[in-house]
Amino acid sequence: MGIIIGWILCKKIFIKNLDINQKFDDYITYLIIGIVIGGRLGYVLFYNFNYYINNILDIFKIWQGGMSFHGGLLGIIIASILFAKKNNQDLFVYTDLISLVAPIGIFFGRLANFINSELYGKVTEVPWAVTFVQVDNLSRHPSQLYEAIFEGIILFILLLYFRSKNFLAKPGLISGLFLIFYSVFRFCIEFFRVPDEQIGYLIFNLSMGQIISLVFIMIGTIVFYLKNENK
Repeated sequence: MGIIIGWILCKKIFIKNLDINQKFDDYITYLIIGIVIGGRLGYVLFYNFNYYINNILDIFKIWQGGMSFHGGLLGIIIASILFAKKNNQDLFVYTDLISLVAPIGIFFGRLANFINSELYGKVTEVPWAVTFVQVDNLSRHPSQLYEAIFEGIILFILLLYFRSKNFLAKPGLISGLFLIFYSVFRFCIEFFRVPDEQIGYLIFNLSMGQIISLVFIMIGTIVFYLKNENK
């Protein structure tokens, strides 16, 4: 659903360059491949390496679950680099467009996580706590909905605001802002979310998601700074 809506928005509203519009369908194919491969390998490498190194064939059993957003993001970046290089175009022209609509996909993805009782939050007594009966009978933070709101709706509104300020005139600014805002939201919401059982908390009592988010905050800041300096 998110991919379809994002494709429509890009084709009908955001893309002003005819050449890019004509090539965008091919770009989406690259992205889907990047998301699937990157998301899966990201989960294998970042979240459950010890298991998969001893069960190599299970890496290909995607239907059993196990995808990483950060891995999918890396897959998108690599796919975008390959596509831009193939077509001799600016990488950030494409990543800016995807950054504008990515929050839509995140929104629907987190709603699916909520419905499926995945990536649930910590035990709490807040009035809006939710009981995930497929997990246990405890009241928990609906952390998936926190992410849907902040990483989806609010992030989408923020990026649309910066687009209205003509940030697309400098390719790379929107991409940098996406990495920064998404990662900040993700880092904060991780405090309310149960860490992956097989990893738990790592250095400074941070989750793997928080550590990776810090890396992307730095990358986003560097991209935004360098592209904003370009005249």
